[in-house]
Amino acid sequence: MTNRRFLRRAVAALALTLIATVSAGPARAQPLPTIVLVHGAFADPTSWDGVAAVLRERGYRVVTPENPLRGPAYDAAAVQRALDTVSGPVVLAGHSYGGFVISNVRDPKVESLVYIAAFAPVQGEVAQAALDPIRFPGSQLLPPALQVKVVDDATGVAGKNVDGYVAPDSFNAVFAQDVGPATAADMIAHQHSIAVKANLEPSGPPSWSGTPSWYLVSAADRVIPPSSQRFMAQRMGARTSEIDASHASLVSRPDAVAALIDAAVPR
Repeated sequence: MTNRRFLRRAVAALALTLIATVSAGPARAQPLPTIVLVHGAFADPTSWDGVAAVLRERGYRVVTPENPLRGPAYDAAAVQRALDTVSGPVVLAGHSYGGFVISNVRDPKVESLVYIAAFAPVQGEVAQAALDPIRFPGSQLLPPALQVKVVDDATGVAGKNVDGYVAPDSFNAVFAQDVGPATAADMIAHQHSIAVKANLEPSGPPSWSGTPSWYLVSAADRVIPPSSQRFMAQRMGARTSEIDASHASLVSRPDAVAALIDAAVPR
């Protein structure tokens, strides 16, 4: 009888172990989301290199699409084409003007939105409104630091467009005052100009209104004033934190930016 009792207990213990293993299996096998990082104006995908490297070390697949910088609707469509190549859930992050773009991307795969010193518009708003010097003083992105030029552009009138860019001799001081000259020189070499009209195109319905959102304010930003960033973050109800960094926090503080993006991953 004792042996029978022992056998029954052993079988029951084995069954409980198997049940626990099977139950835990799917949770461990749950795939991590793909992180899609959208750059802003006066930059290209390499601006995300440091952040992407940290996230990849943590096991994430990271995609850094080219943002054409032609206008919110056009650029959102370009990002959507990148999202169409991704299967499974996505965490979508945008820096600077990239925040305006991700606000105009509506894809059910996107589980979280992350804004890094970024525009976060409401419907009908233009990016320039966030730089309103009356409400939000402090931006140094003004002439002569801000320059314009005529560029070849298939989306423009007669194949031309007027673009804005940051003058190389002002770039380090205005855009990224917390990086060294060598890093600033590399950023200048990768600078992409933005169509002036992109800052004047109204936003569509913002995707953040129905998607959990995070915002990292750059407290030493000389492009988008910190007061403007805080206003947009509060308005959208984002989980907000601050960092003592320039507008280019993704370059100067990649670990902190990656940590916030990791925190936005649904658990």
